[in-house]
Order: sequence, then structure tokens, then C-alpha cells
Amino acid sequence: MTTVQAPPLTRAQVDTGRRLTFVRAVRGEWIKLSTLRSTWWSIGIAAILTIGIAVLIAQAIDVPGFEPIQAVVMPIQFAMLLAGILGAISVTGEYSTGMIRSTLAANPQRGSVLAAKAVVVGLFMFVSSLVIFAAAAVAVSAVVASRDQSIEWSDPSASILPIVVSSLAMAVFALIGVAFGFILRSGAGAIAATVGLLFVLPIVASFFAVAGEAWNWLLESANYLPVAAAQSAILPEGAALEGPVAYATLAGWVAAGMLAAWAVLRTRDA
Repeated sequence: MTTVQAPPLTRAQVDTGRRLTFVRAVRGEWIKLSTLRSTWWSIGIAAILTIGIAVLIAQAIDVPGFEPIQAVVMPIQFAMLLAGILGAISVTGEYSTGMIRSTLAANPQRGSVLAAKAVVVGLFMFVSSLVIFAAAAVAVSAVVASRDQSIEWSDPSASILPIVVSSLAMAVFALIGVAFGFILRSGAGAIAATVGLLFVLPIVASFFAVAGEAWNWLLESANYLPVAAAQSAILPEGAALEGPVAYATLAGWVAAGMLAAWAVLRTRDA
């Protein structure tokens, strides 16, 4: 009896189904993000803050010219910190546990690791924020209905667009946190840097509003900080920045952060 020896497998045949594609990298990042309890705690707290503050604003402010949609999006000034912190800890948590070594061993292409993390965190924050702001809009509509007011849903630019842009801004804040996470690799450091950029710097800049014309350049520069640019994009009427400039500013912050994070991730050992 003779046996027939099978021809040796080619490298392509051996690797079939085993190569880590970008889609699989994204799936892995989603598993890591969704299985962290801190992720859902952050989203839950952001929802409570956003909806609760929106309802309080809608109840407290009843003056001519104040539109209900403003009450819906104004809580972003508080929820932005949770978005940034979530982005930071999604990265620094891997460094603190050593999981980043396994991640880079499975996917040596560090740019792919960064891109997958950014895609997952950004999309997750955008979708979550969209749901939260939509719920806030429903709650605010119920509050203002008693005084014959309503959100102008017939005009998307005065209703749907601010909600979508607010959700986009929350994704930007989360990606800023991701960038600081890769750059600093320390939970405390990344959170401090994120809070400093999103919250502290705008407050510091506002102190110079009464310092005289010599400091006007500082106030004008502060309009290009992430939060100020987001506010201009969300409610463009009377804003410090024109719409295209505000969007370009937000995109610039994300691009600069991702490039800096990629440079650090590429050149430093895990």
C-alpha cells in the first residue's frame, strides 16, 4: 500500500485566517473597552450629569431669546471631562497592567494599534453621546412644554445639528485623552493634562478679560482651545469662530494629538 504525501503548505495557506487585520484589531480594542467597568461608569455618570443639568437649566432659565436646545447642549462643559478621562484611562490602563505588551506583541504595527484604539474610543463616545443628548432633548422638551415652548425639530440646524456636533465634540475630547494617554503613559499624568487643556486653560484665559487690550491676543488665542472651538461649532450664531474655522480647529487638535502619540508610541519601548 502506498501513501500519497500531501504537498507542503505555502506560507499564504498557513497564514490564512490568522493574520491580524485592522478589522480584527478594532474588534479587540472594542472587547477591551466594553469589558471595563470604568467605561460604563463613565458613560452612566455622563448621562446623569447631562440630562440632570439640562433639565435644571431648562427649568431655571425662561428669558426671551433662550432656546431650549441651548439647555440640551450646555452640559457639555461638564461632561467633556468624563469624555477626556475615559479616553485617557482606556490607554493608561493597559500600561499600568502591562497589557500593552501583549497588544504590541499581537500587533507589531504600532500605527495600527493607535488607529484601532482611536476609532473604537471615538465612535463609542460619539454614539453614546448621541443617545445621551437625544435623551436630554426629550427631557428638556417635557420641561418647556408647560410654557408653550419646544425644540424646533422642523429646523435641523436649530435642533438635530447641535446635538450631532455636540456628540462629535465629545468624541474629540475623548481622542485628546487617548493622545495624552499614549504620550504620557501615566494615568494621573494623562488625566491631569487632559483636564488642564479642556478645563483649566479656558478658566485661566478668562482671567485676562479684565487685564486690558495688551492681553487681547491671549483671549483671541483661547478661542482656538478645544472647548471654545466646540462651542463655536455647536452654536455658531454670534460665536467667536466661524463654523469652518471651528471644525478645522477641532480636527487640528485631533490630528496633532494623534501624530504626537504615534511618534511616542513608535519610538519608545512599551
